[in-house]
Amino acid sequence: MKIILASLLLAASSWAASPNIILLMGDDHGWEETGYHGHPHVKTPTLDEMAVSGLKLERFHAAHPSCSPTRASFLTGRHPNRMGTFAPGWSMRPEEISTAHILSKAGYQCGHFGKWHVGAVKKESPVSPGAMGFHTWLSHDNFFELNPSFSRDGGPPEVFKGESSEILIREAMAFIDKAKQDKKPFFTVVWFGSPHEPYSGLPEDLALYDDLPAKYATKKVRLTSNETGAQVQRPLGDVLRERYAEITAMDRAIGTLRKHLAEQGLKQDTLLFYCGDNGTSPDASLASPHRGVKGVVYEAGTLVPGLIEWPARIPKPRSTEVRACTSDLLPTICALTGQAVPTRPLDGIDLTPLLDDKMTERGSPLAFWCFDIGHLKKDATPVPYIDPELQLGTTPLAKLAAGKATRDFSNFRHPVVSEADYLGPRAIIDGHFKLVIHEQKKGEPKRELFDLDVDLAEKTNLFSEKANVAEKLQVKLRDWQKSVLTSLTGADYGKP
Repeated sequence: MKIILASLLLAASSWAASPNIILLMGDDHGWEETGYHGHPHVKTPTLDEMAVSGLKLERFHAAHPSCSPTRASFLTGRHPNRMGTFAPGWSMRPEEISTAHILSKAGYQCGHFGKWHVGAVKKESPVSPGAMGFHTWLSHDNFFELNPSFSRDGGPPEVFKGESSEILIREAMAFIDKAKQDKKPFFTVVWFGSPHEPYSGLPEDLALYDDLPAKYATKKVRLTSNETGAQVQRPLGDVLRERYAEITAMDRAIGTLRKHLAEQGLKQDTLLFYCGDNGTSPDASLASPHRGVKGVVYEAGTLVPGLIEWPARIPKPRSTEVRACTSDLLPTICALTGQAVPTRPLDGIDLTPLLDDKMTERGSPLAFWCFDIGHLKKDATPVPYIDPELQLGTTPLAKLAAGKATRDFSNFRHPVVSEADYLGPRAIIDGHFKLVIHEQKKGEPKRELFDLDVDLAEKTNLFSEKANVAEKLQVKLRDWQKSVLTSLTGADYGKP
């Protein structure tokens, strides 16, 4: 008995210490695009190994079916509509409190590496990684391919020769080594540019996919040309070959990081997390057990790979069907490090009971909402939340937008809520039921109710059959939207 008690006390004391935390995220990496989920082609040996050695989150969701909004939720624990991060290219607001803000005050060294896309990365931006609490950053305003350009600590962009995932992990490892040397816990966020289109790959990675089925060569898909930055049509087989090469290179880079942690004696006390930022993009989506693609609120739009390794806290491999979300990261990390959560509405929950195998179901609903931004400029002339000059991006990328190779950001003040603000595709999952609502061009909105326990593909609409369940979910969804829109007005920030 004394030995068992001593072991428990030793484990508790190691948990009480400040764990190192590494949060990794792929770009457009959907749930099904991993070897461990049975993908017919893509090779992900590192993620597969993590899936059998740590905690596999089988129902992990991005908070939004597109990138900028999910990243805002990842940093703040809040739904992106609370801060006006409605869609790709919409920034956060300076008053938001990030995990890096919290951990930097707790003595952590905080570094960001890779895609940012919640505001400009230049130093003067009020929503740069530095302004959001990171001590150092090597970041891009948006996505990137081979030989990417990054801004170091907000300076002018520099070209880094090589494969982008490898570059980011090399920089992250240098940051980790410095923190270890300084005897500081580290909070390291790596947001890869892969596998977002346009695609490219190293010859050795492309060669792994030379023999994709011939049937993919007959279908054409639209995506960006690396050469011109414009939209082109290309054979699906060529596109998949390059996309899968990017995923495999990203997977290999994660393997390099895992090996480095072990060699440096850091693996045991480091929480290593990986997820995607939304579902698979339409240009690359193959057969999936779930409905939809990136950009929609059906399951395949938000379900992404979710993996956690932390030997000190998760000594045995496990898999869970409990639903979790990118918004859960901030409250969970606060709990793990003994820090108070921000005193404002959060949409995420503390997942530490799940880490300890003490959670069998999610105690609160998960809600998704693509804000209808179309009415904003029609109804009034919006007032910028941030000086537009500070929202101008600097780091170039292959895909042109209105002829520009850089990306700018938007965010507007929203002091008054209208009925139109409640519109846009939206969904809520409570237990095993999911309600989905879409507006239509004519008539009443389309309302669907699914039982996810028996209908993963969301094929059977139970809205009429289970009207009482649907009504309760509609009330919960509307009440949640009201809370989100109150935040959007700026009410959470207090008086200036």
